[in-house]
Amino acid sequence: MSLPGLAEALAAQARAGRTISYGDLARQLAIPGPGAIAKLTAALEALMAEDAAANQPLRAALCHSRLGNGQPAPGFFDMARHLGRFDGTDPAGFVAAERASLFKAAATA
Repeated sequence: MSLPGLAEALAAQARAGRTISYGDLARQLAIPGPGAIAKLTAALEALMAEDAAANQPLRAALCHSRLGNGQPAPGFFDMARHLGRFDGTDPAGFVAAERASLFKAAATA
């Protein structure tokens, strides 16, 4: 599933060196509800598959759950594991490394 403006919104977050909550991103993209977060999640998982296939940092790492202590939702880690990008150890370190790669790439683009 693809959502218009998703890649651009995440690129803007990377350029700014910031993360964004799922809810804020869904509102920014004006995803209609009900089920806006589910639609966003499906699009983020598709984007993760694209990123993994291209051996690029996972742009979905820029999203965080409001209750997740700054970390993505559990589904992010499940998908990253499914894609062979995450071994299940040190989730915070994994996300920090993905975000650092995204921020660095955006700063040099």
